[in-house]
Amino acid sequence: MSETLLELKQVDKYFGGVHAIDSFSLTMQEGAIHGLIGPNGAGKTTIFNTITGIYRADSGSILFDGEDITRIRPDQASVKGIARTFQNIRLFNNLSVKENVVIACNMHARYGLADALLRTPRFRKQKAETEERAMHFLQTVGLEGNAEDKAGSLPYGHQRKLEIARAMATKPKLLLLDEPAAGMNADESVELVDFLRRLKELYPVTILMIEHHMDVVTNLCEQCTVLNFGKTLTTGRMEDIRKNPEVIEAYLGGDE
Repeated sequence: MSETLLELKQVDKYFGGVHAIDSFSLTMQEGAIHGLIGPNGAGKTTIFNTITGIYRADSGSILFDGEDITRIRPDQASVKGIARTFQNIRLFNNLSVKENVVIACNMHARYGLADALLRTPRFRKQKAETEERAMHFLQTVGLEGNAEDKAGSLPYGHQRKLEIARAMATKPKLLLLDEPAAGMNADESVELVDFLRRLKELYPVTILMIEHHMDVVTNLCEQCTVLNFGKTLTTGRMEDIRKNPEVIEAYLGGDE
């Protein structure tokens, strides 16, 4: 039986008079893929920012791998095994594709500043290992042939894959994907679904995903939570959620 990896209990977040997250609760088991959907402004990205320590919850608690991380900082979240991507892609556009992933790999570097300045044998050995590991992740996402290209020169879909490769290079237990299919056409969305399935086969990672492309959510997520104005409307399988009158009214198209 899978262990609980992430648990949010009655989490609230306010911005002035706006109740951005309203008593939000969620439990995720190891290895799950869970969707988070809802109209713009429903509080989805705020939940991501609260899990990763960018925002601090005003009340409630967040447990990760059995540990209370409600007051965690973003750098601590990464070290503990939480990685994320962003709706607006954030790459080092003027660095090479490989350098973008190497930077993420260096989070686990075991040499000090003196080693780097003096280029000691330990530094040279780990530098070679880091570059080899970066190429491994690029190969996983099909970008090994673009390793020396500038990240900003990649097509949009490839930039998305690079961002995911960089996140995976931090060795996460939990991967938060913020609208990975944003800006993609139907064919690219299908390719993204296949890519994320392969990623799950290769790595023991749990995925929480914000997504507006319902085909992506339906084809990937075992469970889905629907938000509206910071409150949970329902949680369940997508095939059941599509029939829920409240969800249809708030998000999936009214009487249509």
